[in-house]
This record gives sequence, C-alpha cells and structure tokens, in this order.
Amino acid sequence: MTDTHRKLINDPDRLIEDLIAGMVSAHPRHLTVEGETGRAIVALNGPREGKVGIVVGGGSGHEPAFAGYVGQGLADAAPLGNIFASPSPSQIMDAGFAADGGEGVLFLYGNYTGDVMNFGMAEGNLARHGITARSFVVTDDIASAPLDRKEERRGIAGDFFVFKIAGAAADLGLSLDEVEAAAARANDATRTMGVALSACIMPQTGKANFELPVGEMEIGMGIHGEPGVERGPAGSADEVADRLLAPIIEELELGKGDRVAVLVNGLGSTTLLELYLLHRRTAGTLEGKGVAIHHSWVGEYCTSLDMEGASVTVMKLDEDLTTWLDHPCDTPALRVGASAPKSVSPRRKTRSRTAVSETRRTDIASLKTDGAITPATFREMMRAAAGAIFAERDRLSELDGKIGDGDHGLTMEIGWKAVLSALDKVEDDATISIMCDDIASAFLESVGASAGPLYASAFQSAGRAVADRLNLDAEALVAWVEGMADGIVDRGGASAGDKTMVDAWLPAAEAARRKLGQGGSEMACLAAAAAGARIGADATKDMRSGRGRSKKLGDRSVGHIDPGAESTAVLLAAWAKTVS
Repeated sequence: MTDTHRKLINDPDRLIEDLIAGMVSAHPRHLTVEGETGRAIVALNGPREGKVGIVVGGGSGHEPAFAGYVGQGLADAAPLGNIFASPSPSQIMDAGFAADGGEGVLFLYGNYTGDVMNFGMAEGNLARHGITARSFVVTDDIASAPLDRKEERRGIAGDFFVFKIAGAAADLGLSLDEVEAAAARANDATRTMGVALSACIMPQTGKANFELPVGEMEIGMGIHGEPGVERGPAGSADEVADRLLAPIIEELELGKGDRVAVLVNGLGSTTLLELYLLHRRTAGTLEGKGVAIHHSWVGEYCTSLDMEGASVTVMKLDEDLTTWLDHPCDTPALRVGASAPKSVSPRRKTRSRTAVSETRRTDIASLKTDGAITPATFREMMRAAAGAIFAERDRLSELDGKIGDGDHGLTMEIGWKAVLSALDKVEDDATISIMCDDIASAFLESVGASAGPLYASAFQSAGRAVADRLNLDAEALVAWVEGMADGIVDRGGASAGDKTMVDAWLPAAEAARRKLGQGGSEMACLAAAAAGARIGADATKDMRSGRGRSKKLGDRSVGHIDPGAESTAVLLAAWAKTVS
C-alpha cells in the first residue's frame, strides 16, 4: 500500500496555468484573462468606467472561490495564487488595472499574513500609477480568535457573503467609501464555524496534510488544510450542526424576529446528502428561536481541495444587506436574479503593469575585492540552497501540515526554481548585490504567500548591505546574513519567540557576529550561522505560535518545529557546506 493518492493533474509546475485555462474555456461568456502575469481572471461584463472596481482573491485550491465569483454584479477580477498561497503583488496589480474604472479599487480577501502583505504591496504600487486601491479583510471565523480580538480572525466561507455585498454595492454605483462600508457591515454581521473529517491531499505530493484517525474530527477548521483549533470525537449530523451553530447564534445575538442568510458549505469531498442534513438541523434550530431564513445556499462555495468537512455561515440581515444580497449577479459560481445574460461588451482599454527596464552598470573597479566569497562562489551557494530545498521539500511540507497548511516545502521549491531561472539569465559579471536583487524579484513574482515578500525583502536588504563589495570578507558576509534577518523582521514584523523563521534567522545572525568577534574567517562565520539557525529551529518545537496561521492552534502548536525556521536551517547549512 502507498500513502500517496493519485490526482488528475498534468505538470505540477503548470497546475495553476492549466486551472485558469480550464476555467476560462468552461465559462467563455463570463471570464477572460488580462495582464502580463496570466493570473488575473477578469469579468467580461464587469469592469466599467465610473464604477468602483471589485477584486477578490487568494490562493487556488478553494474552487469555486475566488475566480468563480467574477462576473457581472459581483467581482470584476480575481488574481489566482498558487495552491493555498496568496497571489504575488504583480498578479494582484494586473487584476487591479483590469478592474479600475476611475473610482478606486477595493481588494477583498481573507485575513492571512501572506495575503495582507502581498495585497498591501500591490496597493502601494497601484498608487504610484494613480489608482486608489484599498484592502478589506474578511474575519468571519469564530474559532480562530475570541470576540475581543475579532480583528485577528481568519476569513473563511464568510467571504461568500462579504464579496456578494461589496459587489452589489459597487454595481449600484456607490462610492469607494460606501462600498467599503457595505463590506464592513456584511463582515460584522457574518459568522462561520467549520469542521473537518479528513485532511486534504496536496495535488503536487499526493499526501495528506495531517493525520486524522477514523472517528475523530477537527473542530474550528480553516480553508487551507490546516488543523482545527481542537480535535474531538466525530458526531452525528445534528450534533455537528449544533456545535457549529451555537457560537454563531450567541455572537450574532439571534432571536425572535431576526432574518438571516445561511450558507452550508462543503470543503471539497462532502456529499450534498450530508450538507442537506446539516441544513435541516440549522433551519430547525433557527426556526425554533423565531429566526427567519431569507435565503439559503447549500453546496461547495469555498473549498479546501478534497477535504471532507463542512462549515455553517450565517449573516444577520438588515434592510440594506437584504437589498444588496438580492441584487442580481451572474458569475460561474453564483447567479442571483432572473435578468437575462448580457451579450459580451467590448473590453475597456486598460493600463498594464509596465516593467521598467534599466541597465545595471557597476563600476567594479570601485568595489572592495578582498574576501573569499566571490560572485561565482555566491552563485554556487544559491544553487546548493536550491538543491537542498528540493531534497527536503516533502519533509518541510509534512512539518507544515502539523501546524499550517502543508505547503511550505512546495512554496519554497517554487521560489528556488524561480531563483535558478533568474541566475541562468543574470549577467556574467553581475555582483552579489545585483544577484540578490534578481533573487528577490524571483521570490516576489513566483511565490506569493508570506515567503514571497519575506524572502524578497531579505535578499534586497542583504544586497544593500554589501553593495560596496565585489567579494565578501568575513565582516561583509556577517553583514549579509544580518541583512537577511533584518529584511525578514522588517517586512513581517515577527519577533523572537513567535515561532517563525525569525527564530532561526536571528540566532544565525547573532552567532555569525560572535564568531566574527573571535576573529573567525568567512567559513567559520557561515558555519556558526548555520549552527545558530539549527539551534534556533529546534527551539521552536517548544514554542507556542504567536503569529501566522499556526497562532490559531494555541497550545496545539507546541511540540512541532516551525517549518519556516527549519527551511532557514536547511538554507544556511547548504551555504556553509558550499563555502567549506
């Protein structure tokens, strides 16, 4: 017997490109693709002049979210990231340009670190092109944080209602401020709880993210294949519905005379039979409290690949929310109202993200040449790092499956494949600083997720630290390692003890600095950095996560090494071995 599962995919490296081609070919009346990245799915009858642009987005693997909600009356565009990973800033910008109608663009997405960083960077980039873009994060998941810290909650299936409301408000001609306020009202009125009966299978590896014995279930499930906030015995449909609905009723203070909308959402492999049983109990419970259901949706609207499980989402309605909810829309995954489909209108002329080509000239004669780490050695170090990540891909993903979404190894593999491609194209006489800039761009363009902007910032910072060098001596090498750590801290904001990659990078930089103070050579300082990273990564096993998706697990995060810290140790070990 094998623990891998077959998936109907082609080349794993082209998985998202194939997905996009399939969606567009299946829905030619609704969807097209615009932009240089090929990742922005755009509504044929959505964007128009004088309307606030609506962009929804996130990682792939949640189909029909997010591109399934692109269409007339709802979202104008959706950038698609890799599996469970945020789109990159350039992919988001392509969607922003396509959605822009001159009245501003509103980004809507779930409250995840990678999405917040990447969409935030895209906001700033669009502003430099004269486009006002704002972000709104959905925070409907009750299980992920207590009510007094609701701004920390994840966005899960409640995206469905918040996207619908914002899209309707924009379609009705409201201003950017008003559309954002409508999204906030929907978010405040929406709550979700989920449960999983099995882990999802990553299509690239064919392996489950985590182990869940028969007869148990994960309670408080997210949508990225990560474990829930607690594990308990599996219950009947009625027992599960009661468990999910009780905190929703309490937080929304539902009672006699209230009206709601209900979404019973499957996570990928749950049958409609089971979902209807959950709705039966949900409807009966609400009726017993005098709460009327204005409309229900039952089916798969925001999935987690092929996970077995479901979530219940309730939005408490007022007059405006009801009007916006009932406003017609026509998308691949959701149609509201009986309006006849419009013929495809001519596409507006849109701007594109133009890459600025610049000739990079360096006066090599002015650079410091002492030191054992030459540009050629640096290339070898980077290639060795890529090989080490490729060899450890599955182990890193398995570590991530314990406390996250199980894709860290895959994400790092994607990034380092892009790095190898960038190194193949870089000039023969490129300095270490120039190569760092190219590596940063490779990570930012290819990865998305949180690792993309974090490592982009790391290599940019490290490159600046040695911009006056051709070769790196021991002092410059230590400055480079410290630059990597500083870039990650500055971009992500994590501190020592938060159980992130920072807990390996900071000890690495500190150990390298100590060895330098003892007169250590380049090799000795890099070996010390690798040893410090190893100690730091191992120490994360006993930490309680303070940031990112694993923070939602609380004490359940203790006992597992942080995958980002572990990959840091892998990188530094490869670099140290190359230099030695």
